[in-house]
Amino acid sequence: MAEISLQSETTATRAIYSQPMPDHLSSTHGVSNLLESAASSYLRSARHQPVQWHPWGEAAFARALAEDKPVLLDIGAVWCHWCHVMDRESYENPEIAALINRDFIAVKVDRDERPDVDARYQAAVSAITGQGGWPLTAFLTPDGRPYFGGTYIPPDDRYGRPGFGRVLQAMAQVWHERRDEALETAGSVMSAIEHNESFSGGGGDLTLALVDKIAGSALGKFDPRYGGFGSQPKFPHPGALDLLLEIAMSRDNELARDAFITTLEKMARGGVYDQLAGGFHRYSVDERWVVPHFEKMLYDNTELLRNYVHGFQSFVREDFLQTAREIVAWLDSTMTNRERGGFYASQDADVGLDDDGDYFTWTVQEAAAVLDPAQLEFAASYWHIGELGDMHHNPAKNVLHVDSTLEERAAKGADPEHLRGLRDAAKRKLLAARSLRPTPFIDQTLYTGWNAMAVTAYLETARVLRMDSARDFALRTLNRLLDEAWDGAATLDHVIAYPDEANGTAAEKAPGTLDDYAFTVHACIDAWFASGNMKYYEVAVKVADAMITRFYDSTGGAFYDAAATQQGKTPLGALGARRKPLQDTPTPAGNPTAASALLRLETLSGRQEYRDIAEDTLACFGGIVEHFGLYAGSYGLALERLLLDPLQVVVVGSGPEAARLEAMAVARFAINKTVMRVAPFRLVPGGIPEALAEMLLQVPPPSGAEVWAIVCRGRTCLPPITDAEALLQALEPIA
Repeated sequence: MAEISLQSETTATRAIYSQPMPDHLSSTHGVSNLLESAASSYLRSARHQPVQWHPWGEAAFARALAEDKPVLLDIGAVWCHWCHVMDRESYENPEIAALINRDFIAVKVDRDERPDVDARYQAAVSAITGQGGWPLTAFLTPDGRPYFGGTYIPPDDRYGRPGFGRVLQAMAQVWHERRDEALETAGSVMSAIEHNESFSGGGGDLTLALVDKIAGSALGKFDPRYGGFGSQPKFPHPGALDLLLEIAMSRDNELARDAFITTLEKMARGGVYDQLAGGFHRYSVDERWVVPHFEKMLYDNTELLRNYVHGFQSFVREDFLQTAREIVAWLDSTMTNRERGGFYASQDADVGLDDDGDYFTWTVQEAAAVLDPAQLEFAASYWHIGELGDMHHNPAKNVLHVDSTLEERAAKGADPEHLRGLRDAAKRKLLAARSLRPTPFIDQTLYTGWNAMAVTAYLETARVLRMDSARDFALRTLNRLLDEAWDGAATLDHVIAYPDEANGTAAEKAPGTLDDYAFTVHACIDAWFASGNMKYYEVAVKVADAMITRFYDSTGGAFYDAAATQQGKTPLGALGARRKPLQDTPTPAGNPTAASALLRLETLSGRQEYRDIAEDTLACFGGIVEHFGLYAGSYGLALERLLLDPLQVVVVGSGPEAARLEAMAVARFAINKTVMRVAPFRLVPGGIPEALAEMLLQVPPPSGAEVWAIVCRGRTCLPPITDAEALLQALEPIA
């Protein structure tokens, strides 16, 4: 192996590797490469670079084999700041580009578009260097096996590391003069990927005690002072938070309740939350949630939306309600196609390489130019706008965050209405002024799995917060997903639609992953609950069956993240490594998400096969999952679904009284509880799912009542209930 030690990232770069540069700032050389017709926003941003980039596909590797050249693989994302730094410093440098074009076949991958490719090469680079991240830079044999890699590499010697030009020359030399060593390393790395990604750990007992161990591990990392888990950097962990809420509500666990509430409070008051427009940034570089990485990801916001909805559902906290509404307002205004349906993928952090969240931050002078003296005095105190700010690149820039709420200030004698008026007026003025700044790029790609997650989040929000607009938009989005990404029988694409302005096509259609199928099953189930339209339930069954066919390992158990390569075809590069995803990183992991979807479907359909596969999937990881703690929240929730009898509340009828019954039924979060409203005429075979019909049709309707509720635990139902207070009492001992 070449005597080069490329650390994945230095301390200086590790904390800031993922802030983006918009498309319009990319280089405008007079040449173009094979990314000219790409549809991906990230790939299009490199279409005029002097590097002869290829998109991921058979053509690139066929050329590498024909020319006996190694492959230089770059994986990044449109929101990734250090990806764009490396683009500008190295890939737009004619001298470095000449080295690449002479000695390598260059392949560029959008990690959002091809998560299957990214996951495997991240595992490879981690096996080589001990770390991963973006940009990912890997050197591959012509058949795609990695023999060296790192992340950001500077153009010249710095940070105690060799410059990219020297690395390129060394890696080419290794391939041509020390090939046996490169091939040996590549073989070892591929073996490490397959071993590390299998997560085989059967043998553990599937009990509630295992759930408690997972929750206990997360609680062991809880920061009681600032909320969240660990020290710095701090990421939100929505799956772990919902698991702690489940433990708090079902086991009356005070520590879990405090961890959930404190974390939601501190995050919403911090700079990691956009205090003006709503919505969460990706994570915080400090333990106090003050200075974030400013990019905003769809999946973070939809999962955190669910946390705040569940928090309001359980504790009736006005601040949780307000945060949930603000997240929806930001998504509606900035991240959605209102006419056709669909949720956009991400919003960048900044608008150039020298910018670090300037769109979101404020100097005292900038605030003074917008606010009157009374508003400025309030804003400076409330949001911490001072002469000495929070940003290293510009110490005058302040990240807006809140230490004491209006209620806490009012408790010291201030008039709460006056304070609220000052806050709302200052917020309107600052937001209006911010809208005049150059706006960070929004990737309008519609990804299937992330949109399905958003559909579920919006439908839960609509039910708990009584927001019909959220329900309507969620159903519009799901209809578009099913129309454009689902073939109606067996195949789901990873991308619903690319941005309208792309005017390009994907070189190779990104195949649907396990996540795409599993989240879509959940979205379809939730759509049936919300609408009563049986087409959603029927599609949920079809997508679930397709998921089992394409991804389930009937011999070894559990689900692979990607479908097997078609018979007769050789998988490209590291795609030959099979993965069974277990960790929430950061979206809920594919295997527990799939297991949860099947358990929900089994309750409705009565198909034992679904429950057997779900139980088998969870059992595959039972012997190791407790060690994943904070990253196994979705597994813990799936295991709760398996072990606890389902609680189903069916409200029959319409009108204000039905709404009251439904409101009582949704109070308090429980992972095993579902609430649905159906019209009386649907209580017939074929009008509702099979197992549900078999159960409900045994309960005679109450005489003379137009609205009633049926509460079923497992397969046993209580007599019909017509009074909201009586329903609450019936749920109290079992909810």
